[in-house]
Amino acid sequence: MKKRLVLLFTVMMAMLVLAACGADKEKDTTSGSEGSDSTTESKEVFKIGMEAGYAPFNWTQTNDSNGGVQINGEKEYAGGYDVEIAKKIAEGLGKELVIVKAEWDGLVPALQSGVVDAIIAGMSPTEDRKQSIDFTENYYTSDFVIVTKKGSKYENAKTLADFAGAKITAQLNTSNYKVIDQIPDVKQQVAMDNFPAMRVAIESGVIDGYIAERPEAISAAAANENFTYSVLEDGFDVEEADVSIAVGVRKDYDLTDEINEILKGISEEERQKLMEAAIANQPAAQ
Repeated sequence: MKKRLVLLFTVMMAMLVLAACGADKEKDTTSGSEGSDSTTESKEVFKIGMEAGYAPFNWTQTNDSNGGVQINGEKEYAGGYDVEIAKKIAEGLGKELVIVKAEWDGLVPALQSGVVDAIIAGMSPTEDRKQSIDFTENYYTSDFVIVTKKGSKYENAKTLADFAGAKITAQLNTSNYKVIDQIPDVKQQVAMDNFPAMRVAIESGVIDGYIAERPEAISAAAANENFTYSVLEDGFDVEEADVSIAVGVRKDYDLTDEINEILKGISEEERQKLMEAAIANQPAAQ
């Protein structure tokens, strides 16, 4: 009987040990699987941030027409030049494109915190921004113009001096706003959050004009027959970075070189065609 009890006790202990090992193994496997899934997901998804309110670079629309991509967590879609560039980058990286909509001032914090992997939002690679994030090579270069209302005293303005005394503004925290003081005797207005708000301000007479990149001005004039814009003969004194557009990425981002290679593969002719299509396809409300 004693031998049987010892044998039974030994068997029971062995079973407990095996069960514990099995549980640990299952735990390790589960943990490893979760880590693997997370890694796989990070490899498969390319999350980009944009405000989706800066036509023709980016805008919000109700469906997937003209290549629109559904905004993460929303029923609406994003379209525009930036979306088309984002598609090409995501495809080149072998990742699924995910668009995260955010306010302009929230884009850099979203990038730094890892909410998005990159900013593709008509953003200029200024020296100020380079203090906190990195940028790829440029994917578009333009110039500054002034959007005004048809029939106003500034409709036919051609030089900075022609806008003397005008109430001018631009988007908050942009290079556009910083050059306003180059206009003689300008009445610089408080910066606004977005371009739709500036268009409303022009129509209502709150401002006489706002500074924009040429594609946005073309977009404004195409969307509303009451708008026009002035291409200045003298122009603003700006750095190249102020009128260039690049992809914003985190410091030392490991995919920056790959993104640059993808951008190099997009010819200037193709870029212009994408911009022309974006201007033509923008929703009227934008």
